[in-house]
Amino acid sequence: MPKLLPLIEHVVKGPVWDCQMCGQCVLHSTGMTCPMNCPKTLRNGPCGGVREDGNCEVKPEMKCVWLKGYERSESWPLPKVWKEEFNHLRPPVDNRLKGDSSWINFFTKRDRWTPKGWANTTSETEKH
Repeated sequence: MPKLLPLIEHVVKGPVWDCQMCGQCVLHSTGMTCPMNCPKTLRNGPCGGVREDGNCEVKPEMKCVWLKGYERSESWPLPKVWKEEFNHLRPPVDNRLKGDSSWINFFTKRDRWTPKGWANTTSETEKH
């Protein structure tokens, strides 16, 4: 089962959301846009190099992943709580989880790891 679930997850999320299987999925809080598609793999918003036309500074032919995520979070009929999470601080991706099932990591809380010294990103509702 451990190898089957990541395969199923990739088959489901890959074609629809261009999921990169980081093992710490935040699609729901980024306008259903995988931030790992950012050439800099930024998980907390644009780098500051977004061009005037909204495209990426690294790949000028590509729309900024974060601009796309913001537009989707504003215009798509997503749950309000997901829209509110758009501005939450996310820890850097834990590359040890790449290729793992984010579904398993979510339920086992492996996806909530934060580096020493980082602010706790767990919301008050998750603590209780």
